[in-house]
Amino acid sequence: MRHVFILLLCLLPGIPSVSLAEKPGTDKNFVILLPININTATEKMLMQALDGIGQKKAQAIIAYREERGPFTSVEELANVKGIGPGTLDRNAGRMTVK
Repeated sequence: MRHVFILLLCLLPGIPSVSLAEKPGTDKNFVILLPININTATEKMLMQALDGIGQKKAQAIIAYREERGPFTSVEELANVKGIGPGTLDRNAGRMTVK
């Protein structure tokens, strides 16, 4: 039933994509509209929407933007300790700064 609901959401105009959290140990009823804004996303949103982002990296992303201000590009995320080009590549299209 959940997959039918997601399919219906994808068919609605104006919604670019929908992702259902399926990471082990996460809330399986959490729906995230993609792309997520890395300047406003919560720790939970970052963890569930982005591949390779756990609690520590999500906290590091939030700490970085609180210390330095909003990200001006998705590529700037590579300046956060523990996040490299591979993480950016795996999550291409899932993030925005707008």
